Amino acid sequence: MATYCIGDIQGCFQELQTLLHTIKFNSNKDYLWFVGDLVNRGPESLEVLRFIKALPNKIVVLGNHDLHLLTIFHKTTQFETKWFQKILAAPDAHELIDWVRKQKLLYYNHKFDTILVHAGIIPDWDLDSALKYAAEVEAVLGAKNYIEFLKHMYGNEPHQWNEKLVSWDRLRFFVNCFTRLRFCTKDNKLDFTANGKIGSQPENYFPWFNIPERKTKNHKIVFGHWAALAGKVFEPNVYALDTGCVWGGELTALRLEDMQRFAVPCRYE
Repeated sequence: MATYCIGDIQGCFQELQTLLHTIKFNSNKDYLWFVGDLVNRGPESLEVLRFIKALPNKIVVLGNHDLHLLTIFHKTTQFETKWFQKILAAPDAHELIDWVRKQKLLYYNHKFDTILVHAGIIPDWDLDSALKYAAEVEAVLGAKNYIEFLKHMYGNEPHQWNEKLVSWDRLRFFVNCFTRLRFCTKDNKLDFTANGKIGSQPENYFPWFNIPERKTKNHKIVFGHWAALAGKVFEPNVYALDTGCVWGGELTALRLEDMQRFAVPCRYE
């Protein structure tokens, strides 16, 4: 039995199958953890959703593109939909969307002392706080009236954490942290202007995992979202798995038992 974390798939179903063949994945005894962004940009998002939904032993945390799918399906945004057309037209679309919205934003496993998140965690949150805040969003997404939340989900404000945040502002900050975070300040201000390599951020902003005062630094954290890192993070307990498959890079898996990486090339250039 082994546990593998899989980086951002973004609709690259054939690469996922190749990767699972490479690691000799056995669905009867092995576990797969997915860092989010299962869909978008790649050609087979529908196939990815159907395959992962049917897996017996899996953990999924939501990424920003997975949440984007929810807003497109319910027409709460007017963004580009071409990558989602196969899902929207599928006979099992409602079933798939209902499954997506009930996945986690954050997952913690005691055995491996490992946190799974799509983007990151701000320095002021310890593990208990992060789990609590993620659960607030998960409860709303799992509720019958969750479409109302989708209508208020987008936006870059508030950009700094404050325990007194309430209502949509509070939930929006949580979503932005867990699914969009790359750079922040030591006092928990988020930046959404830079999405490139380290060094592209504004002054006094740092990669979230490089802030020494970060309260989750003693736990392993596995995340995706940041293709520009190419999986190269030289910080203890931090493992970046977005290696830019849909951009012509690789799709990467991390085996938690020995922290060995496996990767397969993407068909795109």
